[in-house]
Amino acid sequence: MAHLYTAPTSTTLPARGKAGTRSLADAQAAASACAAQQARTEARTYAARVARLAVRSLYQELCLYPKPGLVSLVDSGSHDDMDALTFVRSLFSLRHYFRQICLAGWDNAAFARLRQLGIDAEAAMLRATRGINTHRGAIFSLGLLCASAGRARAQGMASSPASLRAVLLIRWGAELAGHAAIKPAQQHSSNGLRVAARYAVSGAREEGALGLPSVFEVGVPALLAATASGASARCARIDTLYALMAHVSDSNVYHRAGPAGAQFVRQQAQRFLALGGTRHQRWHALALADHRNFVGLRLSPGGAADLLAASCLVQALAGPAA
Repeated sequence: MAHLYTAPTSTTLPARGKAGTRSLADAQAAASACAAQQARTEARTYAARVARLAVRSLYQELCLYPKPGLVSLVDSGSHDDMDALTFVRSLFSLRHYFRQICLAGWDNAAFARLRQLGIDAEAAMLRATRGINTHRGAIFSLGLLCASAGRARAQGMASSPASLRAVLLIRWGAELAGHAAIKPAQQHSSNGLRVAARYAVSGAREEGALGLPSVFEVGVPALLAATASGASARCARIDTLYALMAHVSDSNVYHRAGPAGAQFVRQQAQRFLALGGTRHQRWHALALADHRNFVGLRLSPGGAADLLAASCLVQALAGPAA
């Protein structure tokens, strides 16, 4: 009887060697497939969370009041064609878009893919709102942030404001610059593009190419500073909205009232901040008076509102649970 440690005969060596090789290859393939499945599950879970934060950020902006000339749960501001329900329908239509564009960022998609997702999201928004533009600017800015969050997480980076902006510029900055340089035909231009061409002001495309400076250099610092000073979430967002109104060349305002209207918005915002913002004892009355004046003049700083929502999203992504 052969001993347990007796070497096998030469005729059995090749067969066992091939089987062992096949078994090892099968095990490696199974491990690789399992790892890929786990990574995809992680990506989908994270993208779903980012989408919820994006929708929540837009809802936080909608709920804010008083905010000059803008739609809220209280009234329709300077708008006759939309109300809070219009915005809610729009938000509901965008929830899948934010998840999809986050996954596209995770997968290192080219800007052309992000752009197509944005175009599809805008079409879905317009269907939900019966042709009313509620969130065109937000689709662009929050979409880029969701993509950047996905790319950062895929690379094992923290979702800090600095990381998100670095990823945005490094991965898509050149493509965004090329996108900003394109001059669409007038008949295919949005109100923002026509305003930019007429008044030589920057718009969403230029903001994207520069890495959303109004978000990362104005909105987020204002939001974080107000929060750190002990302001409530509501007061921090009011102050941040006014900071953005004082800074942004808002295409919505230019479209409605031209340079004079834009100057009025900046002056009122600067006045509110100079008085201390929400730290002023009568801040609510001051903001409410601004709201009524803006409604009377049909002014609506919707661009600043979109950037406020984007700033809220960056703050949320930087939180411990993001």
